[in-house]
Amino acid sequence: MTVKCKELLQDTFNMPKRKLADSSSDGMKKVKKSNPKTKATKEDKTSSKKVKKSYPKLIEENTNAEQTEHIKFTAKIPTKNKKGELVFQDHPEFLPNMTPKEVLQAGKSYSGVSSPTYDEKVNTYKVKCGGSLEMWESSGWIHKQDPYGWFQWYCRFYQGRRSADDERQIGRWLRCAGIQGRWRNNLISKCVKSGCGFDNVGISPVVRQTLQHWGYRLTREDFDVYAKKMKKKGLV
Repeated sequence: MTVKCKELLQDTFNMPKRKLADSSSDGMKKVKKSNPKTKATKEDKTSSKKVKKSYPKLIEENTNAEQTEHIKFTAKIPTKNKKGELVFQDHPEFLPNMTPKEVLQAGKSYSGVSSPTYDEKVNTYKVKCGGSLEMWESSGWIHKQDPYGWFQWYCRFYQGRRSADDERQIGRWLRCAGIQGRWRNNLISKCVKSGCGFDNVGISPVVRQTLQHWGYRLTREDFDVYAKKMKKKGLV
């Protein structure tokens, strides 16, 4: 492991003690109990409908600033559900199944981030995957508060930091590795069409490495759900 990689790990996992907001009973407001017999009005029913979120694709320039103060952690570290997904109480749609530590332990080479060179031998699937830091900077995807990109944002978000860039970053994850994510379903599609199992590493190792970078590893349950949809639509 390079010196820079060690520094990244120290920055990620040796943060100062997190101070959470006081949740004592003294600071809690009393909530008046509602009458269960009261019928909901038409307005109540309308307001109770789920509103589809719109995740920005571009960085908001008015928030694009460097982190000039100590990082503050206001949310609890997530726990995993029965499916092995990480559950963030304030963002239930964001369900990676690998913690930042698990991603690094599994194997991920960060060209231009923790190492000046790219070494695919470090990667889990021994393939070259991703671009250089310079490439990502020139593409306009890097927010100044997280100069090393999405994974640095994920490390800090996992530990409880919340910021104005969270919606954009979560949107990127959803489009990549979420239920309708491009690369997640691309991998499942290739497995189904080839007749191979979900865990056959010979099928799209580059896509598997990409998904791992985004904190996701394909599971049998997720594979079965999308495979059934493909069959219903006559795609196989």
